[in-house]
Amino acid sequence: MIIAIDGPAGSGKSTIARMLARRLGFNYLDTGAMYRALTWKALQDGADLTDANALCQLMDQTAIEFRGKNDGMQIWVDGVNVTEKIRAPSVTNNVHYISNASSVRHRMVKLQQMFASGGNVIAEGRDMGTVVFPHADKKFFLDAEIEERARRRHDEMRLPDGEISYADVMKDIEIRDKRDTTRDNSPLRKSDDAIYLNTTKMSIEEVVARIFEELEPVVKKLDVYKE
Repeated sequence: MIIAIDGPAGSGKSTIARMLARRLGFNYLDTGAMYRALTWKALQDGADLTDANALCQLMDQTAIEFRGKNDGMQIWVDGVNVTEKIRAPSVTNNVHYISNASSVRHRMVKLQQMFASGGNVIAEGRDMGTVVFPHADKKFFLDAEIEERARRRHDEMRLPDGEISYADVMKDIEIRDKRDTTRDNSPLRKSDDAIYLNTTKMSIEEVVARIFEELEPVVKKLDVYKE
C-alpha cells in the first residue's frame, strides 16, 4: 500500500507522515530529504548548481540511502549520515536548483518509486499524488494559512545562540510557495482525488485522527492497524 501526503512548507506533512508510519509500521519516505541530500553533495563538491547536466552526472555517481524505519529514518549519502547536515541554511537556500532541474527530478522519481516497491509506504513531498505515485491507494493534501505555517516553522528553527525572526521565516515560506507552485516541473498542486485538510486550527493528534478515519477501512485489511 502507498499513502501519499503532499503540501506546502509548514503544513505538518512531515510530522504527520512520521507518526502514521510509526503507528502503521509502514516505511517512511521523506522525498524532500532526497533533494536536500543531493544539494548537500553538490555543495560539498563545488558543483555548478545551474548546470543540469552536471547535476545529473553527480546524481548518477551518488548513493542516496535511507536507513532505519519510521520516525527513526536517517538519510545517508555515499556512506555519510547527513540527516542533520541537510537541514543547514546553505542547503535550504539552494535546494530549489536541484528540485527545478527536470532531468534530476526524473531520476529522483525513479529512485522514489524503487524505494516504494519494497513494501507499505507513507510518502510525503510536493508531487507524491500527482507525479510520483499517481495511483496511490490514498492521497492527502495538507495545508494551512501561511501565518500558521510560518509560526510552526519559526518555532522549529529557533536556535539557542540566536533568534530567527518570524518575518524572515514568513518571507522564506512565501518564496518557497511561489517556487513550488510555479515551477515548470512537477509544481505543487492538489491532485483531483486527494483529500484536502486545512490544519490551521488542528492539533497534530487531530490531523492524525482525521486521516485514520479515511485509512482505517483500508489498512485493517492489511492486518497492520494498531489501536
